[in-house]
Amino acid sequence: MEFLLKPGGTINGEARVPGDKSMSHRSIMLGALAEGTTHVKGFLEGEDALATLGAFQAMGVEIERRGEGEVIVHGVGLHGLKAPSEPLDLGNAGTGMRLMAGLMAGQPFDTVLTGDASLCSRPMGRVITPLENMGAEIASEEGGRPPLRIKGGKTLEGIHYDLPMASAQVKSCALLAGLYAQGRTSVTEPAPTRDHTERMLRGFGYEVKCENEVISLQGGGSLKGGEIDVPADISSAAFFLVAASIAPGSDLLLTHVGINPTRIGILNILTLMGADITLKNEREVGGEPVADIHVRYAPLKGIEIPEDQVPLAIDEFPVLFIAAACAEGRTVLRGAEELRVKESDRLAAMAEGLDTLGVSNELLDDGIIIEGGKMGGGEIRTHMDHRIAMAFSIAALRAEQEIRVLDCDHVATSFPGFDALARGLGLQITAQAG
Repeated sequence: MEFLLKPGGTINGEARVPGDKSMSHRSIMLGALAEGTTHVKGFLEGEDALATLGAFQAMGVEIERRGEGEVIVHGVGLHGLKAPSEPLDLGNAGTGMRLMAGLMAGQPFDTVLTGDASLCSRPMGRVITPLENMGAEIASEEGGRPPLRIKGGKTLEGIHYDLPMASAQVKSCALLAGLYAQGRTSVTEPAPTRDHTERMLRGFGYEVKCENEVISLQGGGSLKGGEIDVPADISSAAFFLVAASIAPGSDLLLTHVGINPTRIGILNILTLMGADITLKNEREVGGEPVADIHVRYAPLKGIEIPEDQVPLAIDEFPVLFIAAACAEGRTVLRGAEELRVKESDRLAAMAEGLDTLGVSNELLDDGIIIEGGKMGGGEIRTHMDHRIAMAFSIAALRAEQEIRVLDCDHVATSFPGFDALARGLGLQITAQAG
């Protein structure tokens, strides 16, 4: 599938974007391992989260899908999973694979975790290392790439692990393995990262301690099923936050968006750039803060992005680069090496696309420098990365020529219905067979 975009347009109206992908993954994982039933509302019906759901069904967990983001998970307890009859195919879900590696390391049976071509090209060494330190036995392809062959029946020992990079996925992988480990498992992170795992574990009745950047839990406990209301995903909302900020005349309200403090880098960075963003109706739902976000067009200016905001906006940088391309002056990003190992090398992929549109930029090892100015048009290669596809779709609002975004099939992994919602809000987008 390709997206064809005509230049110009404004973004107006009210919308609720799909449920948070990070929380949707975790709701299935912890619900499956809980005792009793877990009722999930707002579940993201995207390919990534559905791949995780399918993996647990393949291990004997009964999961009912009732439509409109409602899922009922009949938990089997921490030790109730059954050996799958074939490899667990996680599609394009990097979060699914990295978190499940931790859970599968503690099972009594062997497991193979695999995925599509994109997922099998991503390095998994950063989760393999702490798991092997705990006593897991994992075989992988060259460079630590999937499929991951995880040996069952290994005794895991709790460890303290100093994260070499700020990564919620690596932190969560170690903590989830810690559920099955003897003793205490603790992780120190160099900078705060999203804390959905810790919050949701507590919601399932499992004690997690957070003291002085150290997150820890004791192995051998149990999870209790309950109610989960998944807020709208701020990573999906980000595309329209930027869209309304860069398109003159725009006025948009995004409702019921999760504003977890470890996820609001997009709001902080856009505000520093001069965006007109207001939070309304702030409240807490199921232990997670949510709000309605009102955003109107405002001229943006280039900034040096504070490094302490980088982990808080790691998934939102592709569309933030579009904001930078539309801003007056220079935007500088450093300390973002993590972007090299996402669904694509997002630094290189975005720099390539910006070059296509005629936006001056300098690619750095750990970031990028973008000079704001005019954008032309052209064909954008997405490198099978959903966020690259959506980011360059938003760029059309300020482009001077037509943009064709190639290989958009993966958009459905995180944002099913993106093109229809974007069209309804004012983006001149057409999806067509490639």
